Amino acid sequence: MKLKQASSKIILITGASSGIGKCTADYLAAKGYRVYGTSRRPESCPGIKNGFMIKMDVRDTASVKEAISHIVEKEGRIDVLVNNAGFGIGGAIEDTSTEMVKALFDTNFFGVYRVLQEVLPVMRQQSEGLIINMSSIGGIIGLPFQGIYSASKFAVEGLSEALYKELSMSAIKVVLIEPGDFKTEFGANRQNIKTQHNADAFQRSLNVIEHDEQSGQPPLKIACLIGKIINTPNPRLRYAVGAADQKLSIFLKKILPDRWFDRIVMSYYKLK
Repeated sequence: MKLKQASSKIILITGASSGIGKCTADYLAAKGYRVYGTSRRPESCPGIKNGFMIKMDVRDTASVKEAISHIVEKEGRIDVLVNNAGFGIGGAIEDTSTEMVKALFDTNFFGVYRVLQEVLPVMRQQSEGLIINMSSIGGIIGLPFQGIYSASKFAVEGLSEALYKELSMSAIKVVLIEPGDFKTEFGANRQNIKTQHNADAFQRSLNVIEHDEQSGQPPLKIACLIGKIINTPNPRLRYAVGAADQKLSIFLKKILPDRWFDRIVMSYYKLK
């Protein structure tokens, strides 16, 4: 694969049809970067002004290979990867079918893995690159009635932390972004399960979750953060972003005894 010199950074953003991915793609394209956003159905979603929307299903290795090959053939390199594609499940763990768990992990975790497998060889050949994996506050704190989603993001955290160490002797950087609640279509797209166990508790928690999402911060805040990270020579591994109380909760988990912290979380989600 012959790499050609790019006039500006080439950025790949998965899951760019809506929400954080779409906002970030539009923001970076407006800044002059050459942005490629991906979607399973690019023909049915808004385009990226001054950017490109291409087809990629992160659940399908062949689709990932084809999309990456298209970008490299056209641009010669990929400077920044933003692994953003994902969705959520709401409901009790014991009511969630194995098929639903596999489907969520196939996108949220294995989707990240598949894209990494194709992009890393490109970055190694060009001897540099930046990988940004989208995690969540739910990847640090196990959220009640979002347990499967939390598990997938805990997996992304572990994968990214290990990859950060493995690539430490190279010029390929790895970053985790850990958002709190942002006002996007994520909640509307969440798959809520008919919960048979603790149905009242689930509804109370769901009310809190939906309120936090609907009153969340604008996704432009994350887009701006990504823009700053791209221009940071040595970015750190983790960036928490969101409301002050949500960022505080990450700090409290580090310093409080587990029992105390868990009581705070359960009280917040109306489980106490």
